Amino acid sequence: MQQTLNRIQNSNTAKTLDSANGVFFELLWSDFRIIFERDPAARNWLEVLFCYPGFHALCLHRFAHWLHRHQISFFPRLISHLGRLLTGIEIHPGAEIGKGVFIDHGMGVVIGETAIVGDYSLIYQGVTLGGTGKQMGKRHPTLGENVVVGAGAKVLGNIDIGDRVRIGAGSVVLRDVPSDCTVVGIPGRNISHKKSDRLSPLEHGKLPDVEATLIRSLQERVEQLEQQLQSLKSQ
Repeated sequence: MQQTLNRIQNSNTAKTLDSANGVFFELLWSDFRIIFERDPAARNWLEVLFCYPGFHALCLHRFAHWLHRHQISFFPRLISHLGRLLTGIEIHPGAEIGKGVFIDHGMGVVIGETAIVGDYSLIYQGVTLGGTGKQMGKRHPTLGENVVVGAGAKVLGNIDIGDRVRIGAGSVVLRDVPSDCTVVGIPGRNISHKKSDRLSPLEHGKLPDVEATLIRSLQERVEQLEQQLQSLKSQ
C-alpha cells in the first residue's frame, strides 16, 4: 500500500514538474516571438537570441522568479544581480511578468519586487516601475495588458495602469490610469482616446503634448485680447 502511495506521489510530482517546465518554455517562446512582431530591426533568430539584452534579462528573470516562488534564498537575487551586470536591466526576482513582454534596448530599466507587468506589454529603455517609500507589502505598480511605457518614464507606487495604456517618454505617473488612455507629462495627465483610434505601439511621435496645447490656447487668447484692446483704442 505504501509503495503504491509513493508511486502515485512520484507520478504527481513528475506531472507538476512537466507542467512547470511547459509553462516556463511557453513564456520564453512568447518573449522570443514577440520581438519579431514589435521590432523592425529583428532580422533573424540568431540575432535575437544572442544580441537582445531585453530577452536575456527576461530569461534570467523567469528562472530567478521560479526560485523565488519556491522560497529559495540568495540565488534568485544573485541571478538578478548578474542579469543587471550583463544587460543593464534590473528586475527583482519577486516581480511578476506576463507572457510576450518586450523590453526594447532596456538599458537602465528597473522593475521592483512587487511590480506586475501584464501580457504583451512594451517597455523602453530607462523605465522605472518603482516604489515611493519604505512601506511593506504591495508598493510597486501593476500594469495591464498591451501597455506601452515610453523611454525614461517613471511609474511609481502601488497604482494600477489599465489595459492598452500608452505612457509617453519622460512621463512621471503617480496615480491610477484607466484602460485605453494616454498619459503624458510630469506629473502624468490622462488623455482618453477612442479604441478605434489606438496608436501603434511604436508611434511615440503621435502622443499629444498637453503643455504645448495649453500654451497654444493661452497664446491665442492673448492675441484675441490684444486685438480687442487695439479696437477699443481706435474707437
